Amino acid sequence: MASHPKFLIKQAKDGQFYFNLTAKNGQVIASSEMYTTKAACENGIASVKENAPNAETEEAA
Repeated sequence: MASHPKFLIKQAKDGQFYFNLTAKNGQVIASSEMYTTKAACENGIASVKENAPNAETEEAA
């Protein structure tokens, strides 16, 4: 069994791609937008990996 957390690339019924980010317990903690190509989806994952450590936390009003 693969370890978590991890990114899972999935393909929707309409052929578009998206990813889920799963926690250590396997629960989905984030889902992406839809991408028209798998390469674009992979770029989205790379962006999250690069930018998430610098993300700020805000509380919605």
